[in-house]
Amino acid sequence: MMILYFMKSIVKKLLPGFLINWYHFGLAFLAALVYRFPGKRIKVVGVTGTNGKSTVVEMLSRIFEEAGFKVASLSSIRFRILGREEVNDKRMTMPGRFFVQQFLSRAVKTGSQYLVLEVTSEGIKQHRHRFIAFDAVVFTNLSPEHIESHGGFENYRRAKGELFKATSKIHVVNLDDENSEFFLKFPAKEKWGYSINSKLKTQSSKLRPVLQNLIEADNVEILTDGSRFVVNGLGFRLKLRGEFNIYNALAAIAMAQSQGIGLDVCQRALGKVEGLPGRLEKVIADPFTIFVDYAFTPNALQKVYETLSGNSKLICVLGSCGGGRDKWKRPVLGGIAAKYCQEIILTNEDPYDENPQEIIDQVASGAESIRINQPYQHQSAVWKIIDRREAIAKALNLAKDGDTVIITGKGCEPSICLAGEKQIPWDDRQVIREEFAKIYAR
Repeated sequence: MMILYFMKSIVKKLLPGFLINWYHFGLAFLAALVYRFPGKRIKVVGVTGTNGKSTVVEMLSRIFEEAGFKVASLSSIRFRILGREEVNDKRMTMPGRFFVQQFLSRAVKTGSQYLVLEVTSEGIKQHRHRFIAFDAVVFTNLSPEHIESHGGFENYRRAKGELFKATSKIHVVNLDDENSEFFLKFPAKEKWGYSINSKLKTQSSKLRPVLQNLIEADNVEILTDGSRFVVNGLGFRLKLRGEFNIYNALAAIAMAQSQGIGLDVCQRALGKVEGLPGRLEKVIADPFTIFVDYAFTPNALQKVYETLSGNSKLICVLGSCGGGRDKWKRPVLGGIAAKYCQEIILTNEDPYDENPQEIIDQVASGAESIRINQPYQHQSAVWKIIDRREAIAKALNLAKDGDTVIITGKGCEPSICLAGEKQIPWDDRQVIREEFAKIYAR
């Protein structure tokens, strides 16, 4: 593993950019050739955006299954074919070209009619989406992410646009996202938009003329155990918390409607979705509540905190990814935590080849800046604990009856990534249960 890691590092340093690009393209073609271009023999729906991709993949797969279709799906959480699941332990939202093409081939051989696939900007950059005949693409939302890797937000957005450029049949777009007009410019046989009605009214009127179809949520209610909304007179009840999950549901509904699936089928399927591993997943319910969530971007983190904020004290455990990934966001994450959380425990996440303490200090700088310059009703206490288990234990020991603990950054990921592509087994949820049991065994 270490030898492979150093070989890849040397190749990246020695080869010019255009050769690396052709290398990725060549691998994509070779993978498709080896598996006989399976992406042309099944209906493929790509889901892209910064946040919400995994949830949309899950929701849409459930709707297709409820409608009687044979379905396969590939997400950052799991790989699924006709109900049989495998955990995604590859630490990649969109795995490599040979894995994706092999998975497509397996789905075709089992008679799957649809494959729903998460598509990332990094995957697009490395041509992992090539030689797959996408029938449709769904856009969830866009906020700054992978900025260093892409060389700026515009390049990041442009990479997402490449998927729309390669898909000419059906485009599904979140109209309430400020980047919606960019994605609506790409030509397609059908364009579908989705929105929370009250918000669409504030958007540019230019959006409506380019849409053949519009899915709007009315009478939106955010509940402590989910949400309610109405689409075309039919009431929906989600068991998933947060406004962001309403948007995820609308994306799935719009895509399903484009395939002729009725709203009643969507209603039944979405009503059965109890929750997703690592996505605002409740691990402990009493005497205080503990959640884990995958959120690692500023936008996602803020939405999670907003959803959990209320009358209870909010205790958060967070860190930031290493490996040179988006260093700009580290103090931003700390600042967001200081706005919402009364107790902040900063800890290790996936340091890769960086110094974990330096990452934590950078996150802490944002929290400290907020405390000094923008005082809130509460003054957050900030703790720095490198060992993630100790950090989780600290959060649990700080929690009192009725408090809420939220541990972000990893969700259901099965490992922590260290230097040299080394991984150690890890599961936030299991560690929480173990540390919780220690407290109540005293």
